[in-house]
Amino acid sequence: MWNEPSAGVLLADRDPEARLPQPALVTSVEPGSIGDELGIQPGDRLLSINGIRPRDLIDFQVLSGEEELSLEIQDPDGTVHQVELEKDADDGLGLGFSEALFDGLRQCNNHCPFCFIDQQPPGHRRSLYLKDDDYRLSFLYGSYLTLTNLTAADWQRIEEQRLSPLFVSVHATDPELRSRLLVNPRAGLILEQLAWFRQRRLQIHAQVVVCPGLNDGPALERTLEDLAGFAGGDWPAVLSAAVVPVGLTRYRPEGDGLAPVDPACARRVIAQVEPLQARFQVQFGSRFAWLSDEWYLMAGLPLPPRQTYEDLPQEGNGVGSIRSFLEAMDAATASLPAALEQPRRVSWVVGQLVAGALQPAVDRLNAVQGLEVLLHGLPSPYWGQEQVVTGLLTGADLLAGLAGRDLGAELLLPAVMLRQGEPVFLDDQRLEAVAAQLPAPIRLVQGADDIVAACLGCLDSAP
Repeated sequence: MWNEPSAGVLLADRDPEARLPQPALVTSVEPGSIGDELGIQPGDRLLSINGIRPRDLIDFQVLSGEEELSLEIQDPDGTVHQVELEKDADDGLGLGFSEALFDGLRQCNNHCPFCFIDQQPPGHRRSLYLKDDDYRLSFLYGSYLTLTNLTAADWQRIEEQRLSPLFVSVHATDPELRSRLLVNPRAGLILEQLAWFRQRRLQIHAQVVVCPGLNDGPALERTLEDLAGFAGGDWPAVLSAAVVPVGLTRYRPEGDGLAPVDPACARRVIAQVEPLQARFQVQFGSRFAWLSDEWYLMAGLPLPPRQTYEDLPQEGNGVGSIRSFLEAMDAATASLPAALEQPRRVSWVVGQLVAGALQPAVDRLNAVQGLEVLLHGLPSPYWGQEQVVTGLLTGADLLAGLAGRDLGAELLLPAVMLRQGEPVFLDDQRLEAVAAQLPAPIRLVQGADDIVAACLGCLDSAP
């Protein structure tokens, strides 16, 4: 194997037997950008920058940051063009690509019994079964990884390119317990790995998926205490920790040793973590460890005030996301009209877990004369879960939960239920197929302002 540069694969003098990353397929070119001025078009492929083949979007960003560039571009017909240019270091090329990883996804080598990917039925699109455990996607998009599949070259690249912060699924810091949870002996190295980050002034955000009877109770306390041991100083290695409940579906294997989180468990975990938050607040000036909103909803307790989530470091992990949405709904419904010129009746579908928290906002909307908003909080028979967040509802859940109901003039459907960028639900049902079986047209809604405007009839007619 040749010695790789810090970014990409050097094409000259490489081992001809070694596998190269695929050329990066251009799918978009920003109008007026350098790429646009150079004549690069969707469908072209980027072969190299300064003689180096980028492995992923990170390499592309590093390599294209040079002031003098030599680009090798291949047309769809196979013609290769060499383009030389000079630019300011801060100027990007304005190119978008079909994938963030040009050399393939690094998949998981663990066998966690609580893995949601393994708790899906067979027969759906291939992407639903890919177990992402790629440190590059963690850096780019905040996806969680376990650190168990990293090679020496990967660790070197993380250090050299300063790929920080990363998002790490810790689950437990006790070496034996973490190895048992992940069914991987390499998982027991987590404390040494955290020390590696600290020594190099690199940082992570951590998560703990709580499995009742396995890593809760004293194990959870030890995990949060150990993580807090890396949280001090002027450059903490661990920036935050999220505590989230395990999600179990009806498709999981029998005898997996897992138990679902029930209201009593949720209250125990809250009672255990909140005193630690108070202590961390005194120690670090931050609560450091946060409970995802689901714990409070499952426990039947009110969500903490918005300010307790600080700057929402774990919002993408469900920590404060529902609280933030409720705050946005409060703002969006603060100044409503007294009445509508034309009476309007619409439905809004959400996961059953969050319906109760949203009811006050619906009550404010229904105080508008002539407006009736019907809130449908649905369970998920597809996953076998009564209490489910909105993003896990499938097409089958909609058809089962809304069968025979009067939905009014429109059904407001949160876009979070669909695959990003595609009108497809988690069960592979397409939006148009589900819409054809419902008695009211569907309107996709994005956020609080969009929902309120749709309720009031302030948007264009439904597509």
